[in-house]
Amino acid sequence: MFDLSLKLNSFPIREAQLVLKDIQQKNEIEFEAYINAKKREIVSYHLQHNPFYKSLAKNVNPEDWTTIPIMTKQNLQKPLKELLSDNFSKSKVYIDKTSGASGIPFIFAKDKFCHALTWAIIIDRFSWYGVNFNRSKQARFYGIPKDTIGYIKEKIKDFISCRTRFNIFDLSDKAFDYWVNIFKKNQFWYMNGYTSPMVQFAKYLNHKNIVLKEICPTLNVCIVTSEMLFDDDKILLEKQYGVPVINEYGASELDLIAFQNLKGEWQVNSETLFVEILDNNNNVLPYGEEGKIVITSLYNKAEPFIRYEIGDIGVLSKDSTIQKPILEKLIGRTNDIAILPSGKKAAGLTFYYITKSIIEDNGNVKEFIIEQHKKDTFKVIYVSSSEISEDKKIIIINEMETYLEKGLNINFERKNQLQRSKSGKLKQFSSLINVAS
Repeated sequence: MFDLSLKLNSFPIREAQLVLKDIQQKNEIEFEAYINAKKREIVSYHLQHNPFYKSLAKNVNPEDWTTIPIMTKQNLQKPLKELLSDNFSKSKVYIDKTSGASGIPFIFAKDKFCHALTWAIIIDRFSWYGVNFNRSKQARFYGIPKDTIGYIKEKIKDFISCRTRFNIFDLSDKAFDYWVNIFKKNQFWYMNGYTSPMVQFAKYLNHKNIVLKEICPTLNVCIVTSEMLFDDDKILLEKQYGVPVINEYGASELDLIAFQNLKGEWQVNSETLFVEILDNNNNVLPYGEEGKIVITSLYNKAEPFIRYEIGDIGVLSKDSTIQKPILEKLIGRTNDIAILPSGKKAAGLTFYYITKSIIEDNGNVKEFIIEQHKKDTFKVIYVSSSEISEDKKIIIINEMETYLEKGLNINFERKNQLQRSKSGKLKQFSSLINVAS
């Protein structure tokens, strides 16, 4: 039914899978020639057929990649009709919107073959772990629209795609009790969804001394996406779920970007995307160096995503090749950078690593996020069964000053639950001064 639903919506999945197979069969020399040809082709196409891109990319040379401008999310915050290429209308494309987790949401379009290729890549990667979208039953940990039409659409998709959706907006013990009963009654093959609700469920299972594989023997793998997966959280998930935990990195406006392969490497999708790491002056960095992640969609003719700055910071491994790039590290989003009073910059996840190792020692704190309100002022907002002790607060403040700099004001606020985005994602660090500027 899954394949049939794609066909009924005019997404040529079979054709896309044949194209993907042909790409994957190329040797290294053929593959490099393929990438260079597709880069020239997509730039030339949009220069000829897309008025928006022609105005953005003036005086460029498709033969010289360094002349191609960097696109940002702000460039794409326009009415969709202004972004579409000639011969494409809203009725002839796949339309969706970003989650807005970056703080810069927008509506985007893909031509139908490009969207079919997206699914071909996803089907290919999930098949590494025995997942078949037509047969494998999924336990799904994503959000769901609150409006009636959106809700019904997602439930229909769930039925077609053999998946049961779990309500990630309710992470109470009562909800987790209900989840356990669902796993007892269903033959799930795999779990897929946002990291943070899965971690909270694993903590509950640990407290109840339950291993999910033991009550649902058909479970084979857990695939997490959209939020950071920390090493200790992965250990917890694998212990309480009893199956391997696989890390996925993607963006709805692009494609599946990277997926953990059977060797444990975060393998970049080089078949339909061209991924670069750039410095702050937009110069290409060599493998092994940290910088902005910039991505080109090689197949989307409906709307240009060419040298598109996705807003994340990462590192491609020194072992990468053009055919098999390896994402060694995904550090966070560029708008999640904290600027300190001295002018020093720190990735927002620095705070999270510092506090996480201290704050969860006794299991009291269930979840927490960190906000920057001023250059010297941060707030730790947390959910817990009891207040964090003053001694522990002092330890956290001292650790932050040790790793960052002296003179920071660290405030703490306890809440019953944390605010998630409409999609259900949990933004772990937010710099409110960056958003304001």
